Amino acid sequence: MKIAIIGYGKMGKTIEKIALQRNHQILFKFDIDNQDQFTVENLKKADVALEFTTPQAAYNNIKKCFEADLPVVSGTTGWNDKLLELRDIAIKQNKAFFYSANFSIGVNIMFHINKILSKIMNQFPHYQVSISETHHIHKKDAPSGTAIKLAQDIIENLDRKTGWTLGHAPAEQISITAIREDEIPGIHEVIYDSQYDTLSIKHSAKSREGFAIGAILAAEFLFGKKGFYTMEDLLQF
Repeated sequence: MKIAIIGYGKMGKTIEKIALQRNHQILFKFDIDNQDQFTVENLKKADVALEFTTPQAAYNNIKKCFEADLPVVSGTTGWNDKLLELRDIAIKQNKAFFYSANFSIGVNIMFHINKILSKIMNQFPHYQVSISETHHIHKKDAPSGTAIKLAQDIIENLDRKTGWTLGHAPAEQISITAIREDEIPGIHEVIYDSQYDTLSIKHSAKSREGFAIGAILAAEFLFGKKGFYTMEDLLQF
């Protein structure tokens, strides 16, 4: 495939490395230094775009890919308020859009386990649930999109929880602790605690390559398709 990388930071560079290893061609690497090249005409030359930028830029970047009728995979987090709009556009206007808050295969297995566990724990109200996430100091948003999805999935299945809060939370909400430290790629833990014991599920990323391989697999999956897709479609949960 001919790939356009939108956002050539650390993640973009790792995606480039993995894509080349899988015999794909990097056609464009768009970043703040070459915005004049980020045009619909250039996007039309690619087979798929991988968009990993900032919450402020993601919406317009994806809209431009739609304008070029270019399939786009995005992993930018922190802009959930506009995500549903783009999902609906992709479905109604026959565009191709793949979105995930986290492209790690391990994290998405954790998402699946988290849903199952929250349904089980709904029967045991004496457990208090919380979420902890740790990332590198360069991450812009807090809590992470991954932590928010974990919380949302718990809320859907745990009758005693109605929302989430960053930091200390009232009893009816899930407390999310967000830590920014060093160059940590990402650690997420869901903790069920009671006076009797503690049960937790945890994922620790070792490098950005785990996220990059997931993003490339998503791009390969999206090629030739139309509509909106997530990692659940790719992994067939």
